[in-house]
Amino acid sequence: MSKLTVPVVAFVVVAFVAFNAAFVIDQAEQGILVQFGEPIGDVITEPGLHWRVPFIQEVRRFDRRLLAWDGAVSQIPTLGREFIFVDTTARWRIADPLQFLRSVRDEVGARTRLDDILDSVARDIVSGTDLEEIVRSADWQVDVEGLDEEELSALGAANLDRPTKGRQQLEQEMLASASRLMPQLGIELVDVRIKRINYIDSVREQVESRMISERQSIAARFRSEGQGRSQEILGDMERELRTITSEAERTAQEIIGEADAEATRIYGVAYGEDPEFYNFSRTLESYGALGENTTLMIRAESDFFRYLESTTRP
Repeated sequence: MSKLTVPVVAFVVVAFVAFNAAFVIDQAEQGILVQFGEPIGDVITEPGLHWRVPFIQEVRRFDRRLLAWDGAVSQIPTLGREFIFVDTTARWRIADPLQFLRSVRDEVGARTRLDDILDSVARDIVSGTDLEEIVRSADWQVDVEGLDEEELSALGAANLDRPTKGRQQLEQEMLASASRLMPQLGIELVDVRIKRINYIDSVREQVESRMISERQSIAARFRSEGQGRSQEILGDMERELRTITSEAERTAQEIIGEADAEATRIYGVAYGEDPEFYNFSRTLESYGALGENTTLMIRAESDFFRYLESTTRP
């Protein structure tokens, strides 16, 4: 038993030492060996199995991927003394793990420093910029074609000017200003974005009034154009209707004239065939038009009496 105990104990000790001496670096990580609180050697960036002196050296691991930073919502005055709530965000990575370890130690310390730097930069740039520059992009413009002087006055000259910077340029300025302080932290700042802007109550009311005025002016222009177009369409329709009516009346008169001429011709032909019968037929039509209970006094030598008398003979 004593002969087996020694090899087993030795094997366990060697295995324990080897287990504590070996470590693995993942593809998304980079590591630094620290001995008695001080970094030694180069940064370990190659993924795989690595070795250290057990119980003396330890491994500090740092993420190689992009990391997100979200700032606290801050109330900041603009250049025009209009207070707004600004919410910023950024993406960053650990570019120099040794400097990162010496300056901020870990991600918690890095985020604390980023809070101070980025919040300060955002406050400085926003407070030196007009509100229109913050909320608009550099390619923003208003279509003023067709607006009269009253509508242009309602919109205001400041609201029609193209921004000289715009939000994108302000974000680039924030990135450039903050990036100057990043190398001493071992951090690379990839981008800075204004995630959201909210107005305080007083500013919100001003903005809403301005937006309402602008929309009302544009809506009035559209309504005016629509009414003008409507009158134009109605005028065209009335002219077309008068043309159609006049043409129809002319055609109707032509048809009536042709019908009267044809009827006259037929009457003429019929009268020429038998004038006596024609006169008799017209007399009977006249007689039928008298109606019931009609007393008619005629002379005995009249043609009408002669026809009546001839109809009563057996």
